[in-house]
Amino acid sequence: MSPGPRGTALALDNAVASTLDFSDGFTANGTTRLRGARISDNVTFAGAVLNGPPDGTSPSLAAPLMQAVDFDFTLAQPPSGSVDLRGAQVSNLHDGDHVWPDVVELDGFVYGSIKVSKDGERREAVGRRDSVAGRVAWVRRSPGYNPQPYEQLASWYRRAGHNDDARRVLLAKQRHRRRTLPWVARMWGNLLDATVGYGYRPWLAGVWLLALTLLGTLSFGAHSPSPVKQGEGAPFQPLVYTLDLLIPIGGLGQRTAWYWPNDGLQWLAYLLIAFGWMLTTAVIAGVTRALQKN
Repeated sequence: MSPGPRGTALALDNAVASTLDFSDGFTANGTTRLRGARISDNVTFAGAVLNGPPDGTSPSLAAPLMQAVDFDFTLAQPPSGSVDLRGAQVSNLHDGDHVWPDVVELDGFVYGSIKVSKDGERREAVGRRDSVAGRVAWVRRSPGYNPQPYEQLASWYRRAGHNDDARRVLLAKQRHRRRTLPWVARMWGNLLDATVGYGYRPWLAGVWLLALTLLGTLSFGAHSPSPVKQGEGAPFQPLVYTLDLLIPIGGLGQRTAWYWPNDGLQWLAYLLIAFGWMLTTAVIAGVTRALQKN
């Protein structure tokens, strides 16, 4: 099918039909337009070839606001131009690993499930960690930063019972968003990411706490501090002293009872106090963010 005016090969904007079959043998040399089409059953491009206009300025498939039950996009090869699915709604999306072009407009695209063909059967495209990375890369093909494609993908993973995968998607969303922020906000975002994974990896806080506790215990245990008041206070214990520095709330009686004539160790004590506050603040901010988004 050759392009007509303005590079359009086929125009079915606002079409109402039960089925649209563009399967094996369908080749479009220009834009296929399905803007606002309402299909009560399925739209299939299985084995089709979608070549966009030669100038590359228009999409190979323009289907914003399309509605369908099944949308089969298992093409014979990736389209030469972009795909526009903004605001489209489908119950089931069928695709494969190598069917999407470099640019896919996904803002507002809503789907109930994603299925891939495996061993002759179509199954939910979940269950492998590398599949999550591939889906995030698919979302990243959408120009600019839009939260909806990430949230839609995470919602699908949650419905499929894969909550860990949903958290990976939402973490990828925060990392993408961070790139759009001013430098001060990016620095804070980097801290949240490194310490608690924006609240989606709270176990990281435990890793930091363990590492800092080990550093402090070994450093302080190799030297003798001086008591603030001679003959008063509990005996010096390196582990308890380190925890007293790292835990900003309350007190274990060690931090106020001992000091270091060695400037290097005194500065280490100050740094552990600062790290304790930053870690606590990051944990609270990250967990609060995660709870609000879920």
